[in-house]
Amino acid sequence: MKFCFSFILVLICTLGLSQERNATTAVDSLFREDQFYFSVSYNLLQNRPKGFKQYSFSPALTAGFLRDFPISKNRHWSIAPGIGYAYNDAKQLISEKDLLGTGSSTDIIRTRVIFHQIEFPIEFRWRNATPDSHKFWRVYGGFKASYVFSGQLILEDASSREKVDITEELTKWQFGAYIAAGYNTWNPYIYYGLDPIFKNGSKLSSFNVGLKFYIL
Repeated sequence: MKFCFSFILVLICTLGLSQERNATTAVDSLFREDQFYFSVSYNLLQNRPKGFKQYSFSPALTAGFLRDFPISKNRHWSIAPGIGYAYNDAKQLISEKDLLGTGSSTDIIRTRVIFHQIEFPIEFRWRNATPDSHKFWRVYGGFKASYVFSGQLILEDASSREKVDITEELTKWQFGAYIAAGYNTWNPYIYYGLDPIFKNGSKLSSFNVGLKFYIL
């Protein structure tokens, strides 16, 4: 009786472990990667008008979710569409007339153009990930459409600070291409904006250089 009880106990444990392994294998064989993202970068800005000069640090931040759809058997290749949020703060020394194409002031002042966007990225991905390791090389190229839903211009001089809503002055839909590549956590990131930030006046457009982080 004792022998039978021991045999049944060992059998149950063996079957349980076997099922656990099979379940783990089934889950791992369908693994997805890097479905949350966050980036921090410096906006160098392109197509600068005459007299333009940046000051301080002009940050660009993004965060969002990407749905990973592997397209190869080993899951090294995939496509990942997503949705996210972007914050941009471009700091420059320039006149109001040169920046917006409106107004009469040609005095050089400190300005900040802050705008918020909902972004819709799609990535074409290669990575050499395996089911049992989340440390791997990746090269992700992407394209995104961004909708500007809020924008402000902050004007500063020695004696005053003025904040103006410029949402209607900004290009509503902005498009651009980007690439992120690296190993494990650290992924250098470059974004190249294809459209001007403003509808009229300045032809400034985004050019971001920084780091992008991916999380499962």
